[in-house]
Amino acid sequence: MTGIVSYGGYLPLHRLSRAEIAKAWGTNAPRGEKAVASHDEDSLTMSVAAARNCLQGIDPKSVGALYFASTTSPYREKQAAATVAAVLGMDREAFTADFSGSLRAGTNAIKAAMDAINSKSANSVLVCAAECRLGMPNGSNEMSFGDGAAAVLIGNAAVAATIDADYSVCDEIIDVYRSDKDAFVHSWESRFVRDDGHGRVLPEAVSAALKKCGLSPKDFSKAVLYAPDSRQLAAVARKLGFEMETQVQDTFYSEIGDTGTAQPLISLVAALENAKAGDRLLLASYGNGADVMVMSAGEEIEKLKPKRSIRDYLDTKLMIPTYQRYLRWRGLVQVEPPATAPMEQPSPVALWRDNVSGLMLRGVKCKKCGTAQYPAQRVCMICRARDQFEEYSFADKVGTIATFSHDNLGISADPPNTIAAVDFPEGGRITCDMTDRDPAEVKIGMPVEMTFRQLRYIGGFYTYWWKCRPSR
Repeated sequence: MTGIVSYGGYLPLHRLSRAEIAKAWGTNAPRGEKAVASHDEDSLTMSVAAARNCLQGIDPKSVGALYFASTTSPYREKQAAATVAAVLGMDREAFTADFSGSLRAGTNAIKAAMDAINSKSANSVLVCAAECRLGMPNGSNEMSFGDGAAAVLIGNAAVAATIDADYSVCDEIIDVYRSDKDAFVHSWESRFVRDDGHGRVLPEAVSAALKKCGLSPKDFSKAVLYAPDSRQLAAVARKLGFEMETQVQDTFYSEIGDTGTAQPLISLVAALENAKAGDRLLLASYGNGADVMVMSAGEEIEKLKPKRSIRDYLDTKLMIPTYQRYLRWRGLVQVEPPATAPMEQPSPVALWRDNVSGLMLRGVKCKKCGTAQYPAQRVCMICRARDQFEEYSFADKVGTIATFSHDNLGISADPPNTIAAVDFPEGGRITCDMTDRDPAEVKIGMPVEMTFRQLRYIGGFYTYWWKCRPSR
């Protein structure tokens, strides 16, 4: 039976209080906060983080396909899925595809993954959903939107939760939208969006799916329902007959906001983390229609424990002190640049040649003395053995800061720019930027982990590389 083999989520470290936004505009403050991707994060880097969490203990080369789902891909014409697959070290024969244009792109991708498995065109498919949407400043969407990602591995072996049935409807409506000429998401009048959009389509689709399967709301342990906010979630749940307190999975709106395409998968991951064998789950997404899936947790669910749970991510956070910093991170205000020479134009040719070392963060390990080294060498710097190396990944290793420097004059969206030399237990030292840090807390000997981030945007394209951050 086809279903979910593994799962993992990712939430950025940073949060912005809605009260801080309201303070800047002199308006009333809704309760809660929103998750904010750092200045060097986007939907692609968050997908990598969620995928790495999902694939703990699984060889990426064994995965036959990767689907990337988002309405906020960093490129309009360049496949994000291919980049994510390269970073993870998947086989070059893996099939990759991007899904976009709707907030149900994530469940669209799961449905396509099921079809690929059932038709035997792929043995397993990794589905990554991530979102980093922008709302117009001083608007309701700015208050609501949050950033995050989740990944699920779909397959038919060692399945933790089978996908027993699915049902979809399409619906033409202009309620929440963003054209090719807009940077910000727009919404039509709130009652129209609420009553004639989400509040009409999602209940209709779920009711039809339950009728098709001969099930009722009481047959489910958890219902994972997409909703733009907590009030709308409660309204739809009551309309369908689900018990809000016991059956409906929290979307964490007050803690991270509306994470768009990623929200159904983030909530599903949270539900699976607490599921027991025999539990039946309902997943429903919305966006110009609705996708509904009925799932059953099996014995394998008890064995799955991601490296970091959704609750772990919710409990580890760093508040953004000012709304102005958020505006700077999102490039919504222009600030005077440092009086330094501009950054050099990176070379796509050089980046392509550096895919293994740069994107995968692969070095080598000496077969004779066991010392890891980065970048790859031909002669071991310790025992001087020649051409006796095996490939070695630094991406999943925890290192310690050997030395660091805060640069207050360099170009950075989050000054000062912290540069650190990181030593690894089996050998190797990498000098890189440090992110997600409080400059006052950085110290020699601090444990750090590697994270895939944007390095710069110059010449019309993004340069991605690895940075270190305090162990989370």
